[in-house]
Amino acid sequence: MQPIENKIISRIYGRGRGWAFTKTDFAAEFGESNIHQALSSLSKSGRIRRVCRGVYDYPQFSDLLQQPLSPDIDQVAHALGRKFNWRIQPSGDAALNLLGLSTQVPGRWVYLSDGPDRQYTIGKTLLVFKQTALKEVGFRHPKSGLLVHALKALGRERVDAAVIGAVRARLSDKDREQIPRDTRQVTGWVHDLIKKICQRAD
Repeated sequence: MQPIENKIISRIYGRGRGWAFTKTDFAAEFGESNIHQALSSLSKSGRIRRVCRGVYDYPQFSDLLQQPLSPDIDQVAHALGRKFNWRIQPSGDAALNLLGLSTQVPGRWVYLSDGPDRQYTIGKTLLVFKQTALKEVGFRHPKSGLLVHALKALGRERVDAAVIGAVRARLSDKDREQIPRDTRQVTGWVHDLIKKICQRAD
Protein backbone atom coordinates (compact mmCIF):
# COMPACT_ATOMS: atom_id res chain seq x y z
CA MET A 1 0.00 0.00 0.00
CA GLN A 2 2.78 2.42 0.90
CA PRO A 3 4.30 2.59 -2.62
CA ILE A 4 0.89 3.49 -4.10
CA GLU A 5 0.39 6.18 -1.47
CA ASN A 6 3.83 7.60 -2.32
CA LYS A 7 3.05 7.60 -6.04
CA ILE A 8 -0.27 9.36 -5.48
CA ILE A 9 1.17 12.06 -3.22
CA SER A 10 3.97 12.57 -5.76
CA ARG A 11 1.34 13.16 -8.47
CA ILE A 12 -0.49 15.60 -6.19
CA TYR A 13 2.64 17.54 -5.27
CA GLY A 14 3.53 17.68 -8.95
CA ARG A 15 0.32 19.57 -9.71
CA GLY A 16 1.14 22.20 -7.08
CA ARG A 17 -0.69 23.77 -4.18
CA GLY A 18 -4.34 24.61 -4.78
CA TRP A 19 -5.03 21.58 -7.00
CA ALA A 20 -8.31 19.83 -6.22
CA PHE A 21 -8.94 16.23 -7.21
CA THR A 22 -11.04 13.10 -6.77
CA LYS A 23 -10.20 9.41 -7.00
CA THR A 24 -11.14 9.60 -10.70
CA ASP A 25 -7.92 11.54 -11.34
CA PHE A 26 -5.90 8.42 -10.40
CA ALA A 27 -8.21 5.70 -11.76
CA ALA A 28 -6.15 5.09 -14.92
CA GLU A 29 -3.14 4.00 -12.85
CA PHE A 30 -4.40 2.43 -9.63
CA GLY A 31 -7.23 0.24 -8.34
CA GLU A 32 -10.23 1.99 -6.76
CA SER A 33 -9.84 0.44 -3.30
CA ASN A 34 -6.13 1.35 -3.22
CA ILE A 35 -6.87 4.94 -4.25
CA HIS A 36 -9.58 5.24 -1.59
CA GLN A 37 -7.26 3.92 1.13
CA ALA A 38 -4.40 6.17 0.02
CA LEU A 39 -6.52 9.34 -0.07
CA SER A 40 -8.06 8.51 3.30
CA SER A 41 -4.61 7.95 4.85
CA LEU A 42 -3.14 11.11 3.28
CA SER A 43 -6.11 13.13 4.51
CA LYS A 44 -5.80 11.81 8.08
CA SER A 45 -2.09 12.64 8.10
CA GLY A 46 -2.83 16.22 7.00
CA ARG A 47 -0.87 16.02 3.74
CA ILE A 48 -4.07 16.65 1.76
CA ARG A 49 -7.44 18.09 2.82
CA ARG A 50 -10.94 16.73 2.34
CA VAL A 51 -12.98 19.58 0.80
CA CYS A 52 -16.35 17.85 0.52
CA ARG A 53 -17.51 14.31 -0.03
CA GLY A 54 -15.19 12.66 -2.52
CA VAL A 55 -13.17 15.83 -3.24
CA TYR A 56 -9.75 16.69 -1.80
CA ASP A 57 -7.17 19.38 -2.35
CA TYR A 58 -3.51 20.12 -1.74
CA PRO A 59 -4.19 23.39 0.09
CA GLN A 60 -2.39 26.62 -0.56
CA PHE A 61 -0.71 27.94 2.59
CA SER A 62 -0.56 31.52 3.85
CA ASP A 63 2.84 32.43 5.29
CA LEU A 64 1.27 35.58 6.71
CA LEU A 65 -1.57 33.79 8.51
CA GLN A 66 0.41 30.60 9.05
CA GLN A 67 -2.57 28.49 8.04
CA PRO A 68 -4.06 26.85 4.94
CA LEU A 69 -6.13 29.08 2.65
CA SER A 70 -9.72 28.31 1.70
CA PRO A 71 -10.14 25.86 -1.21
CA ASP A 72 -9.88 27.21 -4.76
CA ILE A 73 -13.52 26.92 -5.83
CA ASP A 74 -12.67 26.86 -9.54
CA GLN A 75 -10.31 23.94 -8.93
CA VAL A 76 -13.04 22.11 -6.97
CA ALA A 77 -15.55 22.75 -9.76
CA HIS A 78 -13.19 21.31 -12.38
CA ALA A 79 -12.41 18.29 -10.17
CA LEU A 80 -16.14 17.54 -10.03
CA GLY A 81 -16.43 18.15 -13.78
CA ARG A 82 -13.72 15.56 -14.43
CA LYS A 83 -15.27 13.11 -11.98
CA PHE A 84 -18.70 13.17 -13.62
CA ASN A 85 -17.47 13.88 -17.16
CA TRP A 86 -19.36 17.18 -17.30
CA ARG A 87 -18.40 20.13 -19.45
CA ILE A 88 -18.60 23.17 -17.21
CA GLN A 89 -18.42 26.92 -17.64
CA PRO A 90 -18.18 29.59 -14.91
CA SER A 91 -20.84 32.26 -15.27
CA GLY A 92 -21.91 35.51 -13.61
CA ASP A 93 -19.86 36.64 -10.63
CA ALA A 94 -17.61 33.58 -10.87
CA ALA A 95 -16.60 34.49 -14.44
CA LEU A 96 -15.98 38.11 -13.45
CA ASN A 97 -13.80 37.03 -10.53
CA LEU A 98 -11.77 34.55 -12.57
CA LEU A 99 -11.19 37.10 -15.32
CA GLY A 100 -10.01 39.68 -12.79
CA LEU A 101 -12.95 42.07 -13.41
CA SER A 102 -14.20 41.80 -9.84
CA THR A 103 -12.17 41.68 -6.65
CA GLN A 104 -15.16 40.47 -4.64
CA VAL A 105 -15.08 36.76 -3.90
CA PRO A 106 -18.60 35.44 -4.57
CA GLY A 107 -20.39 33.55 -1.81
CA ARG A 108 -22.15 31.60 -4.57
CA TRP A 109 -20.22 30.30 -7.56
CA VAL A 110 -22.44 29.27 -10.48
CA TYR A 111 -21.20 27.01 -13.26
CA LEU A 112 -23.19 26.11 -16.33
CA SER A 113 -22.96 22.41 -17.09
CA ASP A 114 -24.16 19.75 -19.50
CA GLY A 115 -24.74 17.55 -16.43
CA PRO A 116 -27.65 17.65 -13.95
CA ASP A 117 -28.40 20.48 -11.52
CA ARG A 118 -26.24 19.98 -8.42
CA GLN A 119 -24.95 22.07 -5.55
CA TYR A 120 -22.18 21.61 -3.00
CA THR A 121 -21.24 23.51 0.15
CA ILE A 122 -17.51 24.23 0.30
CA GLY A 123 -16.83 25.88 3.66
CA LYS A 124 -18.97 29.03 3.56
CA THR A 125 -19.27 29.00 -0.23
CA LEU A 126 -22.05 27.48 -2.31
CA LEU A 127 -20.92 25.82 -5.55
CA VAL A 128 -23.84 25.47 -7.97
CA PHE A 129 -24.01 23.58 -11.26
CA LYS A 130 -26.87 24.52 -13.56
CA GLN A 131 -27.83 22.33 -16.48
CA THR A 132 -27.83 24.36 -19.66
CA ALA A 133 -27.71 24.09 -23.45
CA LEU A 134 -24.55 22.59 -24.87
CA LYS A 135 -23.85 25.72 -26.93
CA GLU A 136 -23.27 27.65 -23.67
CA VAL A 137 -20.54 25.28 -22.47
CA GLY A 138 -19.19 23.87 -25.71
CA PHE A 139 -16.34 26.30 -26.40
CA ARG A 140 -13.06 24.80 -27.54
CA HIS A 141 -10.87 27.12 -25.47
CA PRO A 142 -11.56 27.67 -21.73
CA LYS A 143 -10.96 31.43 -21.93
CA SER A 144 -13.58 31.76 -24.70
CA GLY A 145 -16.44 30.76 -22.42
CA LEU A 146 -14.99 32.71 -19.52
CA LEU A 147 -14.92 35.89 -21.61
CA VAL A 148 -18.42 35.36 -23.06
CA HIS A 149 -20.03 34.85 -19.66
CA ALA A 150 -18.08 37.66 -17.99
CA LEU A 151 -19.29 40.09 -20.67
CA LYS A 152 -22.87 38.85 -20.31
CA ALA A 153 -22.65 39.31 -16.54
CA LEU A 154 -21.38 42.89 -16.94
CA GLY A 155 -23.83 43.91 -19.66
CA ARG A 156 -22.96 45.90 -22.78
CA GLU A 157 -23.30 49.32 -21.13
CA ARG A 158 -20.70 48.54 -18.44
CA VAL A 159 -17.95 47.43 -20.82
CA ASP A 160 -15.78 50.55 -21.13
CA ALA A 161 -12.18 51.20 -22.20
CA ALA A 162 -10.89 50.21 -18.74
CA VAL A 163 -12.63 46.83 -18.89
CA ILE A 164 -11.42 46.21 -22.44
CA GLY A 165 -7.85 47.06 -21.41
CA ALA A 166 -8.00 44.87 -18.29
CA VAL A 167 -9.27 41.86 -20.22
CA ARG A 168 -6.86 42.37 -23.13
CA ALA A 169 -3.94 42.37 -20.69
CA ARG A 170 -4.92 38.87 -19.49
CA LEU A 171 -4.99 37.36 -22.98
CA SER A 172 -2.00 35.97 -24.83
CA ASP A 173 -1.44 36.56 -28.55
CA LYS A 174 -2.68 33.01 -29.12
CA ASP A 175 -5.85 33.71 -27.08
CA ARG A 176 -6.56 36.83 -29.13
CA GLU A 177 -6.24 34.84 -32.32
CA GLN A 178 -8.35 31.85 -31.23
CA ILE A 179 -11.17 33.36 -29.16
CA PRO A 180 -12.93 35.38 -31.92
CA ARG A 181 -13.10 32.24 -34.09
CA ASP A 182 -14.28 30.11 -31.19
CA THR A 183 -17.14 32.48 -30.26
CA ARG A 184 -18.66 33.25 -33.65
CA GLN A 185 -22.02 31.75 -32.67
CA VAL A 186 -22.60 33.94 -29.57
CA THR A 187 -24.93 36.96 -29.29
CA GLY A 188 -23.98 39.75 -31.71
CA TRP A 189 -23.02 42.46 -29.21
CA VAL A 190 -20.92 40.00 -27.18
CA HIS A 191 -18.97 38.90 -30.25
CA ASP A 192 -18.49 42.52 -31.36
CA LEU A 193 -16.90 43.29 -27.97
CA ILE A 194 -14.77 40.16 -28.13
CA LYS A 195 -13.41 41.20 -31.54
CA LYS A 196 -12.65 44.66 -30.10
CA ILE A 197 -10.90 43.19 -27.05
CA CYS A 198 -8.87 40.82 -29.22
CA GLN A 199 -7.63 43.55 -31.57
CA ARG A 200 -4.01 44.44 -31.12
CA ALA A 201 -3.65 47.53 -28.95
CA ASP A 202 -2.04 50.47 -30.75
